[in-house]
Amino acid sequence: MGMSEDTPGIVVTGVSGRMGQMLVRVIRESGRARLVGAVERAGHDWIGRDLGEAMGGAPIGVTVTDDPLQAFARAQAVIDFTAPAATVEFAALAAQARAVHVIGTTGLSDDDLARIRAAARHAVIIRAGNMSLGVNLLVQLTRKVAAALDEDWDIEIVEAHHRHKVDAPSGTALMLGEAAAEGRGKPLQDLRDPAREGITGPRQRGHIGFAAIRGGDVVGEHDVIFAADGERIVLRHVATDRAIFARGALRAALWGQDKKPGEYDMLDVLGL
Repeated sequence: MGMSEDTPGIVVTGVSGRMGQMLVRVIRESGRARLVGAVERAGHDWIGRDLGEAMGGAPIGVTVTDDPLQAFARAQAVIDFTAPAATVEFAALAAQARAVHVIGTTGLSDDDLARIRAAARHAVIIRAGNMSLGVNLLVQLTRKVAAALDEDWDIEIVEAHHRHKVDAPSGTALMLGEAAAEGRGKPLQDLRDPAREGITGPRQRGHIGFAAIRGGDVVGEHDVIFAADGERIVLRHVATDRAIFARGALRAALWGQDKKPGEYDMLDVLGL
């Protein structure tokens, strides 16, 4: 690839997944980073194979491994869109390797987040429920609009994703809910109405409602609806290509190279 050794080396975890393969392509096409490792879970049939061949193409000289520590030792950054249990383990190992850990994993529990925070004392961790520029702009707009409108305006967050997504509401929907709650000066857990069913009674004033749609190959759609008597404001983001998340994650990995240990998010990376 003719890239010098001082180009940051990146490891992709969960490399066989849809996001994993997209990250590999985006990193290799970028010219701004080297792919130096590929991690999959133990027992996966890609282990020990050349990543390029496993992806159905020409060999690229990177062997898929189930040993994250060994892979991370050579890396300046780890990009991780996997599952909560794996991500927590990777956070500790990336911190040990002093590699920037970019986390796109969603569905993390409070306990998971506490362990990630502990790892961030020793290394740079950039975590976001969504890596796209457009969504992070939408987060800022949501906070501003929520702050400008009083509780006569009901807030509903509706999200749609492909049939394979395992968590709901999406990490992005929760980010938007947090922004709306911040705009209103309250924590989201005090205002959150999860999916409604049955005889729920009337909507509670000031609450933030969530609805999740799952089907087909939808990459991601998010609507923040502010509804009052006689008018509605709808803020909407539609993702049509998973590459936007991969490009955002790569941007985060490069941005984190000269930063002090700590937890950051995409608003930091994008300077929003």
